[in-house]
Amino acid sequence: MKVILVGVEMPCNGSVPMEAALRELEGLATTANYLPVATLTQRLSTVNPHSLLGSGKVEELKHAVHHHEAGLVIFDEALTPTQNRNLERQLECRVIDRPWLILEIFLNHARTREAKTQVELARLKYALPRLTKLWGHLSRQKGGIGLREVGEKQIQLDRRYIRSQIHRLEGKLKEIDRDKKNQRKSRKDVFQVSLVGYTNVGKSTLMNRLTGAGTLVADKLFATLDATVRRIQKNYPYPVLLVDTVGLIDKLPHDLVASFKSTLDEVREADLLLKVVDPTHPNFRDQMKTTETVLTEMGADRLDSILVFNKIDQIADPERIKDLHAIYPEALLISCKTGEGIEELRKGIDRCYDKHLVNYRLDLDYTQSHLLPALRKLAIIVKEEFAEDKIHLSLRVPPEKKSQIESLLNLPASPAPA
Repeated sequence: MKVILVGVEMPCNGSVPMEAALRELEGLATTANYLPVATLTQRLSTVNPHSLLGSGKVEELKHAVHHHEAGLVIFDEALTPTQNRNLERQLECRVIDRPWLILEIFLNHARTREAKTQVELARLKYALPRLTKLWGHLSRQKGGIGLREVGEKQIQLDRRYIRSQIHRLEGKLKEIDRDKKNQRKSRKDVFQVSLVGYTNVGKSTLMNRLTGAGTLVADKLFATLDATVRRIQKNYPYPVLLVDTVGLIDKLPHDLVASFKSTLDEVREADLLLKVVDPTHPNFRDQMKTTETVLTEMGADRLDSILVFNKIDQIADPERIKDLHAIYPEALLISCKTGEGIEELRKGIDRCYDKHLVNYRLDLDYTQSHLLPALRKLAIIVKEEFAEDKIHLSLRVPPEKKSQIESLLNLPASPAPA
């Protein structure tokens, strides 16, 4: 379907330039299988509450719709239900905004029961106040007995049906959330690393690099909607799990964030965040700000994190690499495609992992030496000293494994001095 994209610059738009926002909107429209044929922009000092745009610009847009034979107009800004209805009436075609477009993409990409439920709930919540009066023609007819009442009753029935569906889906998500909480409880003693970042920065590719997982990788927005959990391929004394989560984007619908609570809880409960960025994108700094804003809203802004710049193989100018090092000295520069920097990233994860361990000393009788293989599965043995009657061990132990070690040895383990 041919579509026309509309960008509006207002004082409250934020820091993302309108041109960049429209490029992203074009990518979203293409992902949703629409064909953008024209773009229209307007800078506003005041917002028209009836149609967002000024009356002259609406006429220009109407002419463009007829000229290009477009069946849809997509606004980069969120429209109120009133603005949406008025624009559809004036333009004589379907009108949607950026949040609805994102919901359409999520609905098309949802594969699991959980993702489908989450997206459908968000879609219905967003649609309810924007319910198109499909039966309005009955209200406008003249001379019929009770036709006006039929139209009004049908709208009420539609709203009642949507509310009942919302209630049903909320109940379904509560069940899913309980299941997810049980799954996360079973992983409570496991060090968990979550991948976060803007959509299409290469999180799934990085997951495949670190875990060998066959996660879907596609050069399109929102290729991953479901949280994927895999074990990092490394010989830790206990598993380190990596979680790939849904990509973030500017102006993400609030209903969608709320519906994806159980998925985003994987981020909140992580021990470490890998904040993945695509520095080849012309607006990567704005994408970083969006990621930080969403993490703050989620309450995950204080978690340990590593800043990871991906796709550096696509940067030919060595001066740009130097600039990135200078501006972001804490960042790790990697390429999931070539493998450059991956080992350094593993070491970074090692260091964060090690921060969660504590020092313990154990003295074993030689009759207990057969327990050494089991101890190596619970802790890192930093040093072994073999005395005449004892084996002295210096350990690095996850705090939650202390009780298992004590149970294994049937003796108390004393913390090493700080």
